[in-house]
Amino acid sequence: MADDFVEPEKGMRAGAQAVAAVVVVGGVVGGMWGLGGVLPKTTQDTKPAICSASTDNSLPAKYVSPTALCTALNRADLPVLLGTPDEHAESASGSAGWMTLAGGTKIASPEADVDLRTYSVRLSASYDDIPVAQAARYVDSTSQVKKVLGHPAVLYSDRTVSISFNLGGGDASTGPGGIARSLLVSTSAKDGGDSFEISIWRQDDVPPDDEALFRIAEEVLPTVPGWTAG
Repeated sequence: MADDFVEPEKGMRAGAQAVAAVVVVGGVVGGMWGLGGVLPKTTQDTKPAICSASTDNSLPAKYVSPTALCTALNRADLPVLLGTPDEHAESASGSAGWMTLAGGTKIASPEADVDLRTYSVRLSASYDDIPVAQAARYVDSTSQVKKVLGHPAVLYSDRTVSISFNLGGGDASTGPGGIARSLLVSTSAKDGGDSFEISIWRQDDVPPDDEALFRIAEEVLPTVPGWTAG
């Protein structure tokens, strides 16, 4: 039996988080994308996804929780903001965790993911005390310094990773995937070191829409706990 679905994998962060999308493809189906290509629709498929439970209590209260991130991202108009108004969220989840820097310092790294048929979207928070202006040095050479609602931001690209395996044989292979576009945005206009990041990537090899990324950032970020207006 072959199965086919898309799920995101945790990326790496060095001042800014890199995003990897993992495409898991059943050996028989091959070129199909998304469960909708191989499974019949059910009545539940027509309903937007509900954020799944996450381990909120693993992070101190001063950090934004995965549930709060997921709730902010999994909004009813997300498909419209993405430019795919006929779609709906098929899965939504939040996860808590810590990242260990080279010197051994641990920083909180809560995040949330929402997957639609065409797009996947990730919202994450960082408390690494690295201003966005400084983080811009660590991302790809095509990064662009921007402003989002008056807050310092950097727009950059990352390559996703494709993983294929045959459910019958158990063999797996990896290769380059498509492009993810990310906006790293300071939580305050003063660029004090805390930041939120929104990343989008498609379930095919088509580059994501930057305008959609900015629309999501402008609507979602002001609703996240820890965002400072102005």
